[in-house]
Amino acid sequence: MCVIFFYTNSNPQPGGYRLILASNRDEFFARKTVAATEWPNADHVVGGIDLEPGREGGTWLAIGSDSASASASGVFKVGALLNLTGEPKPRDAVGRGTIVADFVSQFDEPTNSLNFNQSLLQDCTKYSAFNFVSIEIGPRSVPAQIRLLSNVPPTLNEFEEGKCYGFGNSLPGTPFEKVRFGQQQFARIVEQHGADSAEALSAQLLQLLKNKTKFWPDAELKRRAPNWGEELSALNVHIVDRGYGSRTHSIILVDANNQMHFFEENFEPEMNPQELWNPVTVVHKHLGGQLV
Repeated sequence: MCVIFFYTNSNPQPGGYRLILASNRDEFFARKTVAATEWPNADHVVGGIDLEPGREGGTWLAIGSDSASASASGVFKVGALLNLTGEPKPRDAVGRGTIVADFVSQFDEPTNSLNFNQSLLQDCTKYSAFNFVSIEIGPRSVPAQIRLLSNVPPTLNEFEEGKCYGFGNSLPGTPFEKVRFGQQQFARIVEQHGADSAEALSAQLLQLLKNKTKFWPDAELKRRAPNWGEELSALNVHIVDRGYGSRTHSIILVDANNQMHFFEENFEPEMNPQELWNPVTVVHKHLGGQLV
């Protein structure tokens, strides 16, 4: 299970942020991945990389900019993939991690937010069930483009910038209780700390992502995961005997000058069988362009 919370404002006040995003990746601890970094074959992209055999090169969350282009304009895109829990898996399902990778690494007309999502919508049923969150932010004068594509059933929703959103492993119209709570707390943090330094704001968001309170009972979660719904009902999941939980906390901030700060903390079970997190990985990168 995973959660994502975010706020966008293409034209914030000085000291504000164009993007504030916080996400937990829930996965089996044994699944091999690379922590957030500039990608070796595409250094205009920052994100984790899946090393699972047969799924190599995919990702669950990444940000890319057009800074590698000769005509860089400061456009950047964020993609995030969340599993839709409890849905049947199609026969010979195609790996989903390339969806995010393809979206954030390319900046031509066919891969802009609208065209990419419309194309994906026509061919989305070959994948296991998912929610794909896409964000594209460009000139200050143009509102952020925010879309969520679900493939069970195939649906594409658009959202306005300037609001706080939260999504998880259910359809957007039936959020889990932990997502409802998380979205409310995320909105409070944005309101109270949205002009803080990147370090101070990320500390507040990290505290939210580490919340272990169980929001149970939850009718939608019980319907989708009847056997272990209660164990999944916290924002920060940790199920030792299953080797599963919130193994990655990620925070992406892009300030008014297009400076990006990517904070990530990863769980490393081989270091301690109980719970030990490695030091926070931080990537600072200017996303290019002269914003107008």
